[in-house]
Amino acid sequence: MKRLLMCLACLCASYSFSQSQHFKIFGKLVSAEDQAPLEAATIYLERPKDSSLITYTISRKDGTFLLEDKVSETKLNLFISYVGFKTHYQNIDLTSEEIDLKTISLQESTNQLDEIVIKSEAPITVKKDTLEFNVSSFKTAKDATVEDLLKKLPGVEVDDEGNITVNGKPVNKILVNGKPFFGDDPTITTRNLTKDIIEKIQVTDTKTKSEAFAGEKGDTENKTINLTIKEENNKGVFGRVAAGAGTDKRYEYAGLVNLFDNEQRLSILAGGNNINSPGFSFGEIRKMFGGGNSISVYSDGAFRIDGRSFGGGEGITVSNNVGANYADELAKGIDISADYFMSGADSDNRTVTNRENILPDSRYYTNSVSNSSNSSYSHRVNMNLEIEVDSTFLINVRPSFGFSNSKNEYTREEASSDELGALINSSNLSSFVETTGNNFKNRLSLTKRFGDRGAFLKFRLDTEVNSTNSDDFVNSETNFEDTSQEAIFRDQFTDGKEESNNISANLTYRLPLVAKTLFLDFGYNIQSDNNESVKSTYDFDDGTQDFTNFNTDLSTDFDYKNRSHTPNLELTYKKEKWSASIEAGYNYISMENKDGLRPDLSYADDFKNLQLGADFDYRFTETFSMYTGYNLRNNPPSIRQLQPFEDVSNPLNTVTGNPNLVPSNVHSVYLGMNNFNFQNKTGFYIYANVNLTNNVVVSKSTVDENLVRHTTYTNVDGNYRTNFSGSYNKTVKIDSLKSIRYRLGVYSSLRRSVNFNNDVQYASRNTSMTPNVRATFTWKDVLEITPNYRLTFNQNKYDIDDFDNQEFVSHNLGIQTATFVPKKLEWRNDINFSYNPNVSPGFQKSAWFWNSTLAYSILNDKATVTLKVYDLLNQNTNARRSANEDYIQDTQSTVLNQYFMLSFSWKFNTLGKKGETGRDNFFMF
Repeated sequence: MKRLLMCLACLCASYSFSQSQHFKIFGKLVSAEDQAPLEAATIYLERPKDSSLITYTISRKDGTFLLEDKVSETKLNLFISYVGFKTHYQNIDLTSEEIDLKTISLQESTNQLDEIVIKSEAPITVKKDTLEFNVSSFKTAKDATVEDLLKKLPGVEVDDEGNITVNGKPVNKILVNGKPFFGDDPTITTRNLTKDIIEKIQVTDTKTKSEAFAGEKGDTENKTINLTIKEENNKGVFGRVAAGAGTDKRYEYAGLVNLFDNEQRLSILAGGNNINSPGFSFGEIRKMFGGGNSISVYSDGAFRIDGRSFGGGEGITVSNNVGANYADELAKGIDISADYFMSGADSDNRTVTNRENILPDSRYYTNSVSNSSNSSYSHRVNMNLEIEVDSTFLINVRPSFGFSNSKNEYTREEASSDELGALINSSNLSSFVETTGNNFKNRLSLTKRFGDRGAFLKFRLDTEVNSTNSDDFVNSETNFEDTSQEAIFRDQFTDGKEESNNISANLTYRLPLVAKTLFLDFGYNIQSDNNESVKSTYDFDDGTQDFTNFNTDLSTDFDYKNRSHTPNLELTYKKEKWSASIEAGYNYISMENKDGLRPDLSYADDFKNLQLGADFDYRFTETFSMYTGYNLRNNPPSIRQLQPFEDVSNPLNTVTGNPNLVPSNVHSVYLGMNNFNFQNKTGFYIYANVNLTNNVVVSKSTVDENLVRHTTYTNVDGNYRTNFSGSYNKTVKIDSLKSIRYRLGVYSSLRRSVNFNNDVQYASRNTSMTPNVRATFTWKDVLEITPNYRLTFNQNKYDIDDFDNQEFVSHNLGIQTATFVPKKLEWRNDINFSYNPNVSPGFQKSAWFWNSTLAYSILNDKATVTLKVYDLLNQNTNARRSANEDYIQDTQSTVLNQYFMLSFSWKFNTLGKKGETGRDNFFMF
C-alpha cells in the first residue's frame, strides 16, 4: 500500500509541472438601468469544445469579481448570469496573464424565459434566501448518487453517517420536486437516487408549509435541500437492483424502483443483509459496510442505523426492509404524499464492562458480562395532504400510524468488589421481554392570510395516541458477602400496559403594525397529556407452578395527567438585510398522578413560570450571515422524579421520588456565523452557546456497606455549559484538473455540574476538545486521496480532594483513496487507525480498520461488478472508555468481523420527456 501511495504521489507531482497557462480575469458588474453594482452574480468560464466548466465565482458587494485558474486552452467562453437580467456572453482570448474586462453592464430581462435560461446555465445562482446549484456543472464519478454529488458542492459537507451541513448548518429535510421522499430520513434519498436524473439542488432555510405560506422566516439554524428532477425525466421507470454474497455466510440485497408520470410518483424499495446495514443503500462502491466501526447505542437499549431504529443493541444484525412512497397532485392546489415502511431485525450481542465506581472516601469496582438476543419488526405509514383552497387559505393534514413488536432475551452476570479486591456482592439475571406497541398521531394546520400587509391567522392541532403491552419474565439472584444481609431471589412475571392520549392546540394571529416590516403576534397554546401505566408483577408459586402471587412492591398503577396553557406575545421586525424579534409567554402547568396501589402517595401540584425569547439575524452579503439569540425556559420535574414511590425493581439501586422539587430554569445565549467566499473558494462557520441552569434536578444517592445504592432527587444551582464549534475550509486549484480541498474543525465544551456522591455535594468541571483536520486531493477522472485526523481530549476536575482529577486522550487517523483508471475500474480504500491508551488492561487499545472495494462497470455502465473486503486486517474493535463524576467505565461489545463479498448491481431507466416514455431504452445496454 505504501509503495502504491508513493507512486501515486510522484505521478501527481510530475503531472503538476505540465504546461498550463495561469490567468486572472477581473471586472465590475453594474445594472445598465441605474449603474448600481450587482452583488452575487455568477461569472463562469467554459471550454468552447465541450462546454465543460473550468471555474466560476460570485461578484462581491461592490460588483467586482475575479476569476483565477490555470488552463492549457487559449480561447474560452465567459458567461455572466444574474436573476432578473439577461445572460452576458463573450469570447476570451488568453493573450496575457491578466485580463481587465472593465465595467460590464447587464440588461434587465424582458420576459420570464430569460430567467429560465439563466437558471439553467449558471453553476450557482444566489438569491436572498436560496442557494441553487446546477448539477451538470459539477463532475462526479460514474454511477454517482446524490450524496456523492453533494460532497462536490462548495460549502457542503457530508459525514460518514450521511449527515449533511451547508456552511455549518445541518440539513434536516430533503425534498424531491418540493415533496417528501420516504419520510424524514435524508439518507434514503441521498444514497439511492442517482445524480443523472437531478437538474437543480436548492438550499433554503427550513420551513414548514404553513410558515412558507404565511411568509414567516422559519428555522434559521437548519437547512432544507430540494432536488428538482429534470423535465425530460418526468415520465418513465428507473431504479437499481443489487445483490451480493460473501464469506462467513454474509449477504446483501437491495432494490429501488421509481415510476414517474409527470406529477404522479411511486417508489418501491426493499433490502436485506446480515452486515449491520439497513439495506436501503446500494453497496457496489462503499455504501454497505455496516455504517463504520460501531453502531450508536441509546439509553433505551435500541440502536439506530441511518436514522431508523432496529432495537436490541450492538452486535451482529440481520435486517429486512420494505418501503413505498407515493406522491401526486390530485387536482390544482391539492397535493398528497404517503410512505410505508416495514422493517425487521434480529441481533445478537455480547458486552464486557469494567467500571470503577467513585465515592468521596473510597472506590469499588463492578465487572459484568451480558448477552442479548433481540428480534423486532415494525410497520409505519405516514401521509401528508395539502389543500390550497385559494391564494390565501392553506390546509395541511399529516396523519401517521405505527405498529411494532420486539422480543428480547437477556442474561447478565455481575460482581462488585472493594479497593482490595474483596467480593462484596454478586448477581445474575436472565430475562425475556416481549413488547407490542401501537401509535397514531396527526397534525392539522390551517393558515389564512389577510390582505397584502403580512397579516395571517394560524391554527394547529396535534393529537397522539399510544398503546403498549409487554410481557416480562425475570429470574435473578443477588448475593451479599455480608451474612446479615439476605440474598434476594426473584422469579417473576410482569404484565405491563401503558396508554397515552396527548393533544395540543396552538392559535397565532399576526397583526402588521407596519406593512411587511413590523408585526405583533398574539399566540395561545394549550396542551393536555394523559398517561395510564399499569405494571402487575407476579411471583412464581411453587405450589401452582405458575406466576400467581401478586407482588405489590414491584407493581405500579399510575394515572398521570399534565395540563398546560401558555399565552404569549411576539414582536418581529423584518428588513432586507436583518430581522429581530422578542417574545414573552406565561406558562401555567398542572400535574397530577394518582397511585392506584398506594393512594397515600398520589401527587398533585401547579407550576407557573415566565418564558422569554429574542433573536437577531443579519446578512452582511448574500453568502455571509450571522444570528444570535436568548431564551429563558422553565422545565418542570418529571412525574417519576416527583412521585414519592420507592422503585425496588433493581435490588442494587432503589429509587424514590421527591415531591418538593421545583422547576429548573435555563438561560441560553447563542451566536452563529457562516460564510462561503466564492472568490477565494473559502468557507467558515462558528457557533457558540452558553446555558446557565438553576434549580436543575439531579440524583442524590447513598451507598451502604453492601454497595446497594439508594437514590432520590433534589434541586441544585450553579450548573452551566458552554459549547463552541467551528470549521474553515478552502479549495485550492492546482490546475484545471487537480485541486486540494482542506478543512480544519474543532468542537469544544466546558461544563460545570453540581451533584451528590454518597450524600456529599460536590462540583465537577469537564473540559473537552476535539480538533480535526481533513484534506482531499482530487485529480479529475484519475484519483482522490483524503487523509484525516481527529484528537479527542477530555478532562474532569473536582472541587473535593477525595476525587482524583482525570484526563483522557484518544486518536483517530484515517485515509481514503479512490482511483478511476482504467476508465471502467474504480478502486476505493477506507483505512482508519484508532488509539485509546486509557482503557483497562485486557481491552484492545489500538486497531487498524481497512475496508476496500474494487468495482468494474459493464453493459455500457449500466451494471457494476464489485469485490469488497470488510476489515481487511481483521482488527475491528469498539473498545471505548467513558467517564463522569461517579465512575470510569470501559466497554467492549461484539463487532462485525472480516468478510469478502462479490456483488452485482444493475440500473435501468426508461425516463422520457414530460408526457412521453422512452421504453425503447429499457433493455438497451
